[in-house]
Amino acid sequence: MCGIVGIFSHQSVNQLLYDGLQLLQHRGQDAAGIVTMDGSMFHMHKQLGMVRDVFRTRDMRNLVGNSGIAHVRYPTAGSVASPAEAQPFYVNSPFGIVLAHNGNLTNTDTLQQELFLDDLRHVNTGSDSEVLLNVLAHELQEAVHGHRLTASDVFAAVSGVHRRCKGAYAVLAMIAGFGLLAFRDPNGIRPLVVGRMETENGPEFVIASESVAVEALGFQVLRDVAPGEAILVTMGGELISQQCAAHTSFTPCIFEYVYFARPDSVMDGTSIYESRLRMGEFLAEKIRRQCAGLKIDVVIPIPDTSRPSALQLAFKLGLPYREGFIKNRYIGRTFIMPGQNVRKKSVRQKLNAMPLEFKGKNVLLVDDSIVRGTTSREIIQMARDAGAAAVYFASASPPVRYPNVYGIDMPTRRELLANGRTDGEIAEEIGADAVVYQDLGDLIAAVKSVNPGIARFDASCFDGCYVTGDVTEDYLARLEGQRGGASSTTPATPQMDLNLATT
Repeated sequence: MCGIVGIFSHQSVNQLLYDGLQLLQHRGQDAAGIVTMDGSMFHMHKQLGMVRDVFRTRDMRNLVGNSGIAHVRYPTAGSVASPAEAQPFYVNSPFGIVLAHNGNLTNTDTLQQELFLDDLRHVNTGSDSEVLLNVLAHELQEAVHGHRLTASDVFAAVSGVHRRCKGAYAVLAMIAGFGLLAFRDPNGIRPLVVGRMETENGPEFVIASESVAVEALGFQVLRDVAPGEAILVTMGGELISQQCAAHTSFTPCIFEYVYFARPDSVMDGTSIYESRLRMGEFLAEKIRRQCAGLKIDVVIPIPDTSRPSALQLAFKLGLPYREGFIKNRYIGRTFIMPGQNVRKKSVRQKLNAMPLEFKGKNVLLVDDSIVRGTTSREIIQMARDAGAAAVYFASASPPVRYPNVYGIDMPTRRELLANGRTDGEIAEEIGADAVVYQDLGDLIAAVKSVNPGIARFDASCFDGCYVTGDVTEDYLARLEGQRGGASSTTPATPQMDLNLATT
């Protein structure tokens, strides 16, 4: 999962892009990068690390220009932490193009062969984002029939990308001296939203992964980018849009609503906070129906994502809601840390249990999900160490039994706690007295109750149904092989700080 933001303005955008990345930091902590455009020249700085650590004053001074794109990254299946794979990426032919991408392509291997053998283009990393950039560059070259690039040429190129690329992708790109481009895959799996601000010099635009990065920067949300749609903001500040996919099917990723997105975001017309409240209501009803024998004294959330669900669950069941864990906000999100040992260690650093809320009580812990179980196991042990008499564990989402191939780090079945285990076996594995999972039908109903207009979701990590239709058992086996061979340690490498002149 990654976060992207692009801005067209009539003033310098370096500070706005930095602030936008800070607002999207929860979507990736592995690397950060910004590219700005001044005339036909790109200025880039990217490096491993959190946003606050990657950029210094000297870096910001070099990022001149009135438009730019930015990216925060965490690595997905088979990848390692490497500055070479930090985004945005750059190519200089047929035009200077920079690109940042949120999602994951499922036909990367095929595309790499096509690029090398047919398109005569070279890819220098293992990143599917660099592959996507080169596909876009080739399609632009094919689309241009005159000496001057036009909006029609750009939209034709995006249509070519849709024909060739499979998987999930929300993309921001800049074409040197021409404009800012955004597009979304035909299934709309990954989010992308457009904002606008009226100024005395004319309109300014922002395009970002979440609405929180639009509103907090002072823009007004205009709308979401539609599945298969491309949006072009020209150097003159004109916004042009066109549907570029022959066939679309709106199936956003439901895990965005469960975990990834900030609660104050509105995604595809759906309030994340309200969706999580409704998840708590549905989960409370399941506990009332099927777990009436549990003697629960108090409901305690695992901060922060599960708070709305836990709060509404406690209200519906008429139980006290308490904050039993205090969070150290200077430790990153454990779900997106690269290794089990790092993840396990960080839980104890991130959370501290308060014995006052646990001692002698039967506690119901509520979390957004259980993926590998490492975090859940540590948290349950912390509750017992704090004196809990019994510890029950409730998940606001269903069991994660299948790999996610669309940009979330759930790549191998052997790493997924729920794969091949019953609820009782899961409870024993994580040390809980009982485990209660949300039903998938209830999770879908919870989000649809906030926005009935979404007919279908990508819920592949729960049900194994991959909406792009190209994910096979062989593909998953290859993915697991890549994951098993990936190294969790990478030697120190110099940061990348580039000024890219284009002609």
